[in-house]
Amino acid sequence: MSTQNKNGNKPVATLRDGAIKATIWRNEVKTDGKANVFFSVDISRTYQDENDQYHDTHSFSGGQLLQVSRMAQKAYDRLVKLRLIEKLNEEDEGAQ
Repeated sequence: MSTQNKNGNKPVATLRDGAIKATIWRNEVKTDGKANVFFSVDISRTYQDENDQYHDTHSFSGGQLLQVSRMAQKAYDRLVKLRLIEKLNEEDEGAQ
């Protein structure tokens, strides 16, 4: 179970509900010299194997789907706040 993506970035938020988690990543892409920020979400289920090692999977039982749906809503709500923070930061940088 990694707390970094392949680019070495750390998540900006991790939301949990039991074994279900939503990991939110901040991504920045430069287009025409301007930084464009977007967020992505990875929803997964954590489990422990027979060697007591933790792993994540993207497979859910039918009984977990409502929990996954609620986690997606929580992640969306957090994204709205993160986008607002990004917008305010951009405005602050533009004012300086």
